Amino acid sequence: MTKHVVQFPNLDGLLLLRELNHRVDNELTCAICTVSANAIESNNAAVKAALLGVVDLLHQWADVHRALRMPDQERFTDVAKYLQQLCFTVTKYRLERLAIRVLFSGDDLLLEGERCWKVGLIVSTNAARHAQFDGRHPELRVELLLAGSLVRCRVCDNGSMPEPIGRGEGLAIIGELAGSLGGRVHTSYAAEGSSFLLTFPLTHTEHRAAAATHVVLFKRKKMRRPRR
Repeated sequence: MTKHVVQFPNLDGLLLLRELNHRVDNELTCAICTVSANAIESNNAAVKAALLGVVDLLHQWADVHRALRMPDQERFTDVAKYLQQLCFTVTKYRLERLAIRVLFSGDDLLLEGERCWKVGLIVSTNAARHAQFDGRHPELRVELLLAGSLVRCRVCDNGSMPEPIGRGEGLAIIGELAGSLGGRVHTSYAAEGSSFLLTFPLTHTEHRAAAATHVVLFKRKKMRRPRR
């Protein structure tokens, strides 16, 4: 994979983010150990089972937290692979308990680490958070498409909304994240499902990486083509 250096816009911000991640890791580990110890010491089967359920949930929170860590800033990141792993952990944490099937499809795409991380934050925030499925088979789709130098990331489900969602703090943060990517977001809600679309352009270095990836994939496809 091609290696290049990306200047982080705020080194103090990066240091604070690393410290915050470290603190969250430690607190989750402490909580898991404490609840596990209480489960072991309990002689009540119902209490023990309940505490072990909490331990399992904390482990799933920790997995999502790790999946959302910012990738290496000095390398391009495979966005499809990053998002696929993120969808897997979010599914285990929240969607699996709701019997929501998650379908992921993604084009080959390399992004700078910080920008890939922001896409992950946006996608994880919009994973069927408010939908009601009313007896239908719940389904969530995450699609990553590259059209020229424009990236389109869509999160959609087949659930319905009880009422339009107001622009709260979550949507405001998502809008700022999209803006920092040079892009924008569009949401739509209907009886047959809701959709969230993030669009943003590639940077110059990302565009060059995309072109190089396309050449490599084309050569591989040509080599695999059977001779007549």
